[in-house]
Amino acid sequence: MSLFRGLLAAMFLTLLAYTLVAVNNDGLDLITPALRDLAALGWPGQFHLDFLTYLILSALWIAWRHQFSAAGIALGLVASVGGILFFSAYLLIASFQANGDPTKILLGSQAPD
Repeated sequence: MSLFRGLLAAMFLTLLAYTLVAVNNDGLDLITPALRDLAALGWPGQFHLDFLTYLILSALWIAWRHQFSAAGIALGLVASVGGILFFSAYLLIASFQANGDPTKILLGSQAPD
């Protein structure tokens, strides 16, 4: 579990640093370049579409994990735009709340006792 947690921390810190540099260089407008890449039907657009489907899937899983409660839906919405910056922090916290039990991490409150 410590390797998994280390990986999550490394992902979070790496993407945070990259994001700060990107915002500094290009500003906060990430939608316009993504839409332009999608419209071009090339590999950058394919990557954006692939990532968008990952975001939707992770948002649905998080909302499901919280039994589609108001908090779960709110967390899912954050996940849908937060990417790995949100998801890595979410999983890191969940791993501690579950005392490292993968079943509890995956299923949340729906995990058998």
